[in-house]
Amino acid sequence: MNTTTVSLERPNVHERRRENVATDINVNALVKNASKAIAPLWPIATFVARHPWMGLEHFSFEQVAHRLKLLRDIDLYPSMSMFRAAQRKGELNPKFLEMRLQRWLDEQPLTMPREEAERFCRAALLHEEIPNELLMSSSLKSLAAKMKDMRFRYDFKRLLIRPLSLLLEEQGEEKWARMLDHQMIKWCKLFLDESQASWTMPYREKGFYYAWRKLVINDPSLRKQQRERLQDLPHDAEEALRQALMLLGIPHGAMKDYLEAHLLSLPGWAGMLLWRSQQSGQAHLLLIDYLAIRLSLEWALIAPYLPFAKQKDDDETFLLPLLAAWMHWGGLTPKEWLQLPQAEQKARLSFAYRFDKIVRGKLWLEAWEDTQEVQLKEMIASHSQNNEPKQAAAQLIFCMDVRSEPFRRQLEQAGPFETYGCAGFFGLPIKTRELDSSHAHASCPVIVEPQHEVQEFTSAENVKKYRGRRNALLSVSHTFKKMKQHLFASLLLPEVSGPLLGLHTLARSIAPSGAGRVFHQFQDNWAQKPATELSLNRESSLETTETTDLPVGFSTEEKVRYVYQLFKGMGLTSRFAPLVVVCGHESTTTNNPYASSLDCGACGGAAGGFNARVFAALCNLKEVREGLAKEGIVIPEDTVFVAAEHMTTVDELCWLYVPTLSEAAQKAFDMLQGKLEKVSRNANNERLSKLPGLEDKKKDPLAEAHRRAEDWSEIRPEWGLAGNAALIIGRRELTKHCNLEGRVFLHSYDWRKDPSGEALANIITGPVTVAQWINLQYYASTVAPHYYGSGNKTMQTVTAGIGVMQGNASDLLAGLPWQSVMSSDEEIFHSPLRLLVIIEAPQQNIERLFEDDPHFRRKVKNGWLRLVSIDPDSGEWKAWR
Repeated sequence: MNTTTVSLERPNVHERRRENVATDINVNALVKNASKAIAPLWPIATFVARHPWMGLEHFSFEQVAHRLKLLRDIDLYPSMSMFRAAQRKGELNPKFLEMRLQRWLDEQPLTMPREEAERFCRAALLHEEIPNELLMSSSLKSLAAKMKDMRFRYDFKRLLIRPLSLLLEEQGEEKWARMLDHQMIKWCKLFLDESQASWTMPYREKGFYYAWRKLVINDPSLRKQQRERLQDLPHDAEEALRQALMLLGIPHGAMKDYLEAHLLSLPGWAGMLLWRSQQSGQAHLLLIDYLAIRLSLEWALIAPYLPFAKQKDDDETFLLPLLAAWMHWGGLTPKEWLQLPQAEQKARLSFAYRFDKIVRGKLWLEAWEDTQEVQLKEMIASHSQNNEPKQAAAQLIFCMDVRSEPFRRQLEQAGPFETYGCAGFFGLPIKTRELDSSHAHASCPVIVEPQHEVQEFTSAENVKKYRGRRNALLSVSHTFKKMKQHLFASLLLPEVSGPLLGLHTLARSIAPSGAGRVFHQFQDNWAQKPATELSLNRESSLETTETTDLPVGFSTEEKVRYVYQLFKGMGLTSRFAPLVVVCGHESTTTNNPYASSLDCGACGGAAGGFNARVFAALCNLKEVREGLAKEGIVIPEDTVFVAAEHMTTVDELCWLYVPTLSEAAQKAFDMLQGKLEKVSRNANNERLSKLPGLEDKKKDPLAEAHRRAEDWSEIRPEWGLAGNAALIIGRRELTKHCNLEGRVFLHSYDWRKDPSGEALANIITGPVTVAQWINLQYYASTVAPHYYGSGNKTMQTVTAGIGVMQGNASDLLAGLPWQSVMSSDEEIFHSPLRLLVIIEAPQQNIERLFEDDPHFRRKVKNGWLRLVSIDPDSGEWKAWR
């Protein structure tokens, strides 16, 4: 009878509740604003370095550090051990720390003697943290108790909104927040799965919230009462979110912050849902679903504890660390403290509160960055040359990637070669579709919208043969996967495949390089791609495997425009060599979920060879050269463009597209080809010496590089972009004779050929943004690896075909594993410094840039990157703040 009664009455109860929900809650606006606290997360197959705080740049870096410390206990500044290690290595000069301290003190309203403030700050900066014994001492607690009625005023957001489930957990109740996270991880994995699971989530096609609402009432992991609370939720996700906010008792003014706190609880899964929504043009629809599910679950879990009793501020607890600071760093005893007048006590408490851990970290980081800036300035000033370069036999255009710098330097030392740097998509906003592929990949930065599709094609007969061989290999892989997942066939699979897989495992483990060569040779011979052409012309009529709303190929005007813009942006408008090599780049690794993170970020986490091939082919077209001539860029008839790919793991150059060469170009090609082995060996020798365990080993660098590329147990095949610290936008003469140690992005630019500033503006909005995202991805993974990194690579699980977790129930890990930024458990390899952008241009050009691009100016002002300009005439450096 009770069950029947409850069943009949529940709709009325919920109806009354819905009537009480405030109709003025704009869910879309709330979720849109809250989502700025997280960043979209791309699938790991096309890993894109992302700026974790891209939506918070209207705040200063320091303000975001304060907020994240209070919300999630995240330290956004490096640890003291990192600062001290940098000081020992000569990367951080203490004099800059003192200069930063004095500058900070100048900005403070001091109501105490300056000398005493300086002594306190120096002790806090240089000495150890306050020991727990002091914080827990009875004498300190007694002192705080005597002062709790002082009514000390402080600007402290103690009641910054945090999830109620987390507050209950901290009060010693059940692990509600952990239970809630586990529930959300489970449902997100089911919904976001990319065909990895044999059974897909029922009702998935009707949306995340709809499917969850249908299934959760039968979830055995929830208690009966909790499932009953979820039985009659609204059908609409927005309405469900409104209802959950009201049932949890969240004040209207705190709702945005409350949603933000929940998004920050699992920023990886939330970021993936945000990316999915954006890809499908649905704005924040999936985040609304996610938050409706999460808050409804939270209410179902903690309903017995509602309404939540708000705790009063504990002034005594707040005063303890401030008093301890004056005891430990200020050298005062409790007796001496009590002898101070109350006004002086308040002044010192206020000062200790302002000079907190965030401010101390800020001063240390800025001193580290100042040291790096001065060291780079001295190197460039002593090595730069203003002489016009001699005519080169060959010119090579590389991606501005930091890994290109050592290779470019070795090339220039090896012969009469000239190198240029640009964003590795070569200014082509394209999607690329390889031969017989049903998928087109956006081969441009994620901040650029593709405008064209370029396809590989060949004769129908060649396609048929290639498709047949490739499908044979795919069918074997597909059959193997299906047998693994089948109840009965999986029992037979080890007997059938065991001997072959055993031999494969043995060969891969004992002789990875040889086994890798054999495997690749078999794969290449069996499914070798035939010679292909590219759909460069708009009028090309090609059979495609899926519809596309992008035009295939380019018009003549578009071809000329894209080539012109890149040449203009790099300052390469004359003095063309007989041979110009357009070099994309790619990484080669085995058994590495993060393989795409080592490819070209400017190509959307893919190899840059396709773009290089397209650009080189465009430059060889007669109509393009005629169009360029009308714009003042004349390419000699005997100049030929070829395409290559820089394999960063082994530092080799592989040819992709070599058309018929002129006599002069052939001579240059032969000369370059003859130098490449030495260049590769020298670049590998320099790069491998930085990898742990190889500093003093006398190994053949080429053989060791190939072993690391093929060894499936290798957790660190290369350093990737670790160590990146600066981006130089200027002529190569500035840095040609500098050993930048693979730590600097190099983008070619000649301000003399850019009177309007348009080329510089395009570099700032595109390549600089990409470099900043890469820099902050590495920064975050280093300073907060537990939150923004992805932990130990050897303990990760690839899940749902979209990303990695630690174990089988964690957040979707958005950052880099510690092997990508750490030399060992105790020592960092990547120095967490915010990107220093150096522009060679007159001061008025930078002022014009700020006027035209307020978003970039805000980045600089709020400390999300640093900016310095070099006057081309005087060589004077100017720091912009």
